[in-house]
Amino acid sequence: MADEPLVLGIETSCDETGVGVVRGHTLLADAVASSVDDHARFGGVVPEIASRAHLEAMVPTIERALAHAGVAATDLDAIAVTAGPGLAGALLVGVSAAKAYAYALGKPLYGVNHLASHICVDQLEHGPLPEPTMALLVSGGHSSLLLAPDITSDIRPLGATIDDAAGEAFDKVARVLGLGFPGGPAIDRLAREGDAGAIRFPRGLTGPRDAPYDFSFSGLKTAVARWVETRRNAGDDVPVADVAASFQEAVTDVLTRKAIRACRDEGVDHLMIGGGVAANSRLRAMAEERCAAAGLTLRVPRPGLCTDNGAMVAALGAEMVTRGRAPSALDLPADSSLPVTRTHVAAAH
Repeated sequence: MADEPLVLGIETSCDETGVGVVRGHTLLADAVASSVDDHARFGGVVPEIASRAHLEAMVPTIERALAHAGVAATDLDAIAVTAGPGLAGALLVGVSAAKAYAYALGKPLYGVNHLASHICVDQLEHGPLPEPTMALLVSGGHSSLLLAPDITSDIRPLGATIDDAAGEAFDKVARVLGLGFPGGPAIDRLAREGDAGAIRFPRGLTGPRDAPYDFSFSGLKTAVARWVETRRNAGDDVPVADVAASFQEAVTDVLTRKAIRACRDEGVDHLMIGGGVAANSRLRAMAEERCAAAGLTLRVPRPGLCTDNGAMVAALGAEMVTRGRAPSALDLPADSSLPVTRTHVAAAH
């Protein structure tokens, strides 16, 4: 609809320069420039390399997104940008660019929360989010269970990782198995050739006295490393596909089990899964099976919208405009530890 807000979103919280253009709940463009190959030889993201890559990619990616959407910058109703959480230097590049465009075009600026954006992006695929929404966000930096009565102003954390996030554990186990970086896609592919029941790896924080919604994957990562080391020290071959499948099964088992428990406890009849690890095929399949058994509706964006992208930022920005939320000031800071309870950074009155 022409009366829905046309918003450009900029995402630079880690190693992807994402720019999206959204009109209301309709995705018009989603342009991404990734620097993942530049980090692969280091086995993880190097913040300075990521920041420099964002500087080089920013303007071309914005121009590509606008061209694909078939709109001019002057047509925009607002600019949205990830203000945090994320890597400080990387965030600064995106925030600075957003400020420049907002000032030059005379458009309102919305500094939004990265995690809230991962929830809001599902609106671009499956329509308006139910309220409240139960969201399981799983990525390289976060494993969180969030209850969102209002995606623009009220997000309540129920549980989070107390050590390694799920995506971080994937990367570390992939390194142990010699699969390279990033580890998630490599383990997902290899696990399809393995036996998920071959090795019974531990399920962290699932005992009766443990925190019901918190996550811990550090012990699982260590258990995998020790199992592999023991085999190698004994001169035995390591069944890499079985290890990958068994590890992946342990992670997805814990994630889905706790998410469904949270839905039941909070009386929510649906579950939304987002973040980069939501692209994992076994997580999607297990969540679908368990939600169906529990009578819950599952909402998971397509894989391309699960990983970091500008469309999710634009989606949340459009929702902010639609609901009349106050824009940010032009002195908007980048906040690497922005709490999820702050869905956006409004200007001080």
